[in-house]
Amino acid sequence: MGWSEMSGSTAVLVLEDGRVFRGRSYGAVGETFGEAVFSTGMTGYQETLTDPSYHRQVVVMTAPHVGNTGVNDEDPESSRIWVAGYVVRDPARRPSNWRSRRSLDEELVGQGVVGISGVDTRALTRHLRERGAMRVGIFSGEKVADDAALLARVKEAPQMKGANLSAEVATKEAYVVPAIGTKKFTVAAVDLGIKGMTPHRMAERGIEVHVLPATASVEDVYAVNPDGVFFSNGPGDPATADGPVAVMQAVLERRTPLFGICFGNQILGRALGFGTYKLKYGHRGINQPVQDRTTGKVEVTAHNHGFAVDAPLDRVSETPFGRAEVSHVCLNDQVVEGLQLLDRPAFSVQYHPEAAAGPHDAAYLFDRFVSLMEAERA
Repeated sequence: MGWSEMSGSTAVLVLEDGRVFRGRSYGAVGETFGEAVFSTGMTGYQETLTDPSYHRQVVVMTAPHVGNTGVNDEDPESSRIWVAGYVVRDPARRPSNWRSRRSLDEELVGQGVVGISGVDTRALTRHLRERGAMRVGIFSGEKVADDAALLARVKEAPQMKGANLSAEVATKEAYVVPAIGTKKFTVAAVDLGIKGMTPHRMAERGIEVHVLPATASVEDVYAVNPDGVFFSNGPGDPATADGPVAVMQAVLERRTPLFGICFGNQILGRALGFGTYKLKYGHRGINQPVQDRTTGKVEVTAHNHGFAVDAPLDRVSETPFGRAEVSHVCLNDQVVEGLQLLDRPAFSVQYHPEAAAGPHDAAYLFDRFVSLMEAERA
């Protein structure tokens, strides 16, 4: 008998197209709404849960066993769990790891995250692959009602398309992550939902990182006298990010070395005049194959994005800031995974080179950023 058959109250998951999955409550009891997405990572669930890019999303774990290593106090990527809800097939009955401080179930309860277990996550994932990411509700305890009433609640929830969310997850006050060892550079990092490992990866390379709120102005960015400017990952629709796009255009105008990841890649796309669009079901997990077209090398990478940049793969594009090209592409579906300017020191990728839970194939991109700053200083 699995954990889900012996514990928890009845829970119901209702998708906006009317499909219903039944299971047992996992984590907090109640109700929650969000966009249903799936993550293909076999490990790293703690980093997934605390990634601000998952704000307002209900994450379905495709790996059947979740919670085996419990929860520790060292691995979170931010100060809290950001997922709106959590869907697992077979939760661990008890954690087994020397670093564990408490069970995943206890952590979800403690942070008020409503989840469901005992669900056929393979069937649910196939449904989302065929129909696309969509709104969903999870209901347990007193919130369970007849399916029609629950479906009506789900259809009242906000859509992800058009959602402006980065300011909701970003820091409200600027803070500094000091360089490890000798300080070589200063970087202004615009926090659109930054993960803790990102400034750490820069600090490892002698960079003092000034993390600024999502609403930071051009004046705020240059007040720290940066050698480079970084734009982070984050949740929501890049079509709503007019403020960060304007700041990035000012940075490009000044030719300051620039690096963006995830949401930052989409903002660079917009700053260069490209459009963005919503993917059918997105890329989420730590096993996505990407080719660096500048070297021909294929990397296994960590992703979390539901939107992408619409830029031509077959040619160099003329932009207001000089020539630009697609530098990285996903080998599964040919989605744009990176951009670089050929006439200014700026580049971006659509994935997570800091990937705390792994893989670490793309960590060299931070070295590429350092090289841009070294060249500019020279």
